[in-house]
Amino acid sequence: MSSAEPTAGRYLLIWLVFRVELGAGLIKWRGDPCWRRLTCLYHHHETQPMPGPFSWHFHHLPRPLHRVEAAANHVAQLLVPFGLFLPQPAATWAAVVVIVTQLWLVLSGNFAWLNWLTLLLACAAVDGALAARWIPVLPAPPAHQPDPPIWFTVIVLAAAALVAVLSFRPVRNLLSPGQEMNRSYDSLHLVNTYGAFGTVTRVRHEIVLEGTADPDPSETSRWLAYEFHGKPGDVRRRPRQFAPFHLRLDWLMWFEGLRPFTPSPWLRALVRRLRAGDPRLLRLLRGNPFP
Repeated sequence: MSSAEPTAGRYLLIWLVFRVELGAGLIKWRGDPCWRRLTCLYHHHETQPMPGPFSWHFHHLPRPLHRVEAAANHVAQLLVPFGLFLPQPAATWAAVVVIVTQLWLVLSGNFAWLNWLTLLLACAAVDGALAARWIPVLPAPPAHQPDPPIWFTVIVLAAAALVAVLSFRPVRNLLSPGQEMNRSYDSLHLVNTYGAFGTVTRVRHEIVLEGTADPDPSETSRWLAYEFHGKPGDVRRRPRQFAPFHLRLDWLMWFEGLRPFTPSPWLRALVRRLRAGDPRLLRLLRGNPFP
């Protein structure tokens, strides 16, 4: 990236990561009181949608460190995003904080591609000359760059103007005490508002799907559980790292655990497919107890 002032295109990327980070920070601060008390991480690493191989260790950190984690999260998501718009090298240091925060989340859980996309977006605020100095394998930016063709400039400025107009409602949502999380305001989903974990669950409910080969099932039948790839099941099995790959079925099962007495239509369909032995569905699972 050039060490010159950011172009309109770079500002569009910075504006996106700004909304992602600030939206996540505001929804936490306005949401669950445990974020303001700095106690949410007493529970989060254990009850998050899909734990990773290190989540157990994060959960068992001393509680004072969990409070430091929560406080650092507020700084990273409520204050640091504004630094992305500052002159260099301040913008680079703000981007480094965002990148380190996202890598922390990568280590502590399986959040699909979200963290990786966010840290890549944050790179838009990094000064190319500084990056080349810190990481020698990166090429240094050229001293002089030719001006882009006029048609390219027109397209970028038109896109920037469109984003500016479409940003009105997302910004109003960010400033609202009744902030909505992960909301789109246009049919093409061009400029959205974001947030994550405004509420942290204290208890983890896991839905266990079991089957039996007994033609006349009863309580005395031998019931076997269907195991998922990422969804917690057998407590003796250590969770694996799947992110940035998104195990959508496993992810949705976590949400079903939040409403165990009102199953979604898709879960009913899942059970019907399991009973029918649908091979396409069984390929989504870790194994079939009834081969």
